[in-house]
Amino acid sequence: MSSRLQDEYIKKESMYGAQNYSPLSVVLSRGEGVYLWDVDGNKYLDMVSAYSAVSHGHSHPELIKTIKDQSEKLAITSRAFYTEPYADFLELLTKLSGFESVLTMNTGAEAVETAIKAARRWGYFSKGISKDKAEIIVADGNFHGRTTTIVGFSSEESYKKGFGPFANGFVTAKFCWSGCNLTESIKSFANKINKNTCAILVEPIQGEAGIRVPDKGWLKELRKLCDKENILLILDEIQSGLGRTGKLFAFQHEDIIPDGLILGKALGGAMMPISAFLSSKEIMNHFNSGSHGSTFGGNPLASKIATRALQLLYQDFLIENSNNLGSYFKESLQAIDNKIIKEVRGMGLWIGMELNESKINAKDLCLLLLNEGLLCKETHKTVIRFAPPLMITKNEIDWAIKKITKVISSIE
Repeated sequence: MSSRLQDEYIKKESMYGAQNYSPLSVVLSRGEGVYLWDVDGNKYLDMVSAYSAVSHGHSHPELIKTIKDQSEKLAITSRAFYTEPYADFLELLTKLSGFESVLTMNTGAEAVETAIKAARRWGYFSKGISKDKAEIIVADGNFHGRTTTIVGFSSEESYKKGFGPFANGFVTAKFCWSGCNLTESIKSFANKINKNTCAILVEPIQGEAGIRVPDKGWLKELRKLCDKENILLILDEIQSGLGRTGKLFAFQHEDIIPDGLILGKALGGAMMPISAFLSSKEIMNHFNSGSHGSTFGGNPLASKIATRALQLLYQDFLIENSNNLGSYFKESLQAIDNKIIKEVRGMGLWIGMELNESKINAKDLCLLLLNEGLLCKETHKTVIRFAPPLMITKNEIDWAIKKITKVISSIE
């Protein structure tokens, strides 16, 4: 659907911007609810949601009102002062989550870095690990962000190439999904534990890897292992949290409680970046004045928006909608009978369609869906992610299924 006007913007961005992304050829200008419009006025159903950041829908009127009202009062102060919006946000988030203490940052990667700092301090000051010897176990296929520390323990070589040297202190064990041997996976984590291990850091569902849902019982066994060995279990729910999987947090599907929880993306209501690390006071109290911080972290504007975003999860029934329509959407995708589809998996409104290797890859399919009015994103070469705003309706899903079926049938 490219036009001369769109070509001009694409050329300008390509000319002046760093080439660290490869966007689909559409220039977006407006959003409302589950829909986006390009500069030519063409309408699209959003199946990306900015990687789970747009759970409430684009330009939610209540969040627009919140950002307008608060920005006219007070936007930024730094944490050198107390503010009413931040205090109210902390109170609400702790009550909803059940965690005792919150440390706010801006981006997901910053919150992951905060979790790493917290785990190491707990390891040194509570567990008695020798200075600079702390280790954290991560899972293969992980994605926790783009800082040099984080990409250093990624198993994706393209994220690491040309960015070393990387930090020590991380070892990798086997993520368990798609019928893996659960016992062998847990054993791979257990075998990496030593006297210097302070934490296990994993995603309860791996998003960037292709919506990899772990086998049932895996998180519960990790919890038991951490309890047995006196190490922390920290879950990265930047994408999976806040209703995306049909529960407030993905770990609730396994009826466990981690020692630390990382949130971001949807916390800002698709209006402002805000992220958080949540834990117990015993762990969080190892941060003392001056040990960690952020100029913008917990600013009044972001705090006020996040507070309203949390309230709207319940007032707009977004968690229930994700649970109910997520199951319907996944079953509808699974019902598409075509040999190019290998598997459809996911939880709530977070679904991955894996393709069998063929002449057409996932990005090619996303381009075909773009021409039908659906905005989708591939991960790697074989998986398409479907993650619409959580306020999507059944009629809108039915429309999307028709378009997806049409495109896939045309390939055969």
